[in-house]
Amino acid sequence: MEIFEFAIQMEKDGEIYYRELAQASRPTGLQKIFTLLADEEVQHRKLLEDLHQRTPPKEGQPSRILENVKNIFITMAKQPPGADMKDQINAFKKALQIEEMSRNFYQQKADEARDGQAKAILNLLVREETGHIRIMENIVEFVSRPEPGGWLENAEWHHLDEY
Repeated sequence: MEIFEFAIQMEKDGEIYYRELAQASRPTGLQKIFTLLADEEVQHRKLLEDLHQRTPPKEGQPSRILENVKNIFITMAKQPPGADMKDQINAFKKALQIEEMSRNFYQQKADEARDGQAKAILNLLVREETGHIRIMENIVEFVSRPEPGGWLENAEWHHLDEY
């Protein structure tokens, strides 16, 4: 399979998985986060399709998902604890692993890229996948703690701003 086809399929699979997580998640906040992540996977796929077809891609703009995720977590912390989400933790950890594999794939391809535009887009995808990793790490930590609200007050969001 060609590299672009593989990457495009990877983004399609990521979108489907996040939409499944959104449907399976009980707190509406997590549903929103997973929907945002799915929508970003669609944007990544479109960038890759344009790059593959040698269509000048729309300027890859850095993601604004972090701001939304922070606000969603703040809203979630103000609500009474919902259903136990520990039964979903393996699905969240799988999403984290998928994001790590995606980031590593894009990093490798960015390092190999000779075309400046392709390298820039791949590096953008590396940064965004790194942000998705941070979001998923925080979700795993959030649902793993006995009192998610306490986690939110002590959460260090500054490392998320780096992507």
